[in-house]
Amino acid sequence: MDLGFGEIAMLLVLGVVMFGPEKIPPLARKAARVVHFLRGIANDAQNQLRSELGPEYADLELRDLNPRVFVKKHLLGSLQEDLDDIKTDLEGIKDDLAAEGRDLKEIENAIRNTEGAIERTEDAMDETVGNYWTSAPFDVEAT
Repeated sequence: MDLGFGEIAMLLVLGVVMFGPEKIPPLARKAARVVHFLRGIANDAQNQLRSELGPEYADLELRDLNPRVFVKKHLLGSLQEDLDDIKTDLEGIKDDLAAEGRDLKEIENAIRNTEGAIERTEDAMDETVGNYWTSAPFDVEAT
């Protein structure tokens, strides 16, 4: 559970409104004692569990008992390196594809600019040729 700055500030304001500013320090001390006491109980339980399970579970953490973590650590442990390698390779491919996409955009822009230049050149040629043929005298009966 992550608490951001805004949430902590809201809790402080709510605490001041509910209990008053004079009761906040004693309540904070009591809350700290409760947290310290609960951490002590959790550490004692963890140490007792380690000692009863034996040396093969010396690296046991309480979060390892979560089924998701247990499966990931014990069943997927050997596969995790392969999965990490595949993930790294896929990220590299993703970066390569992004670079190719940027290159294709540049090529597309260059083609559009070239097409525009060709159209302008064709228009200029049409005007030049059109002016030449319309300005030259032509007598149909002369031949």
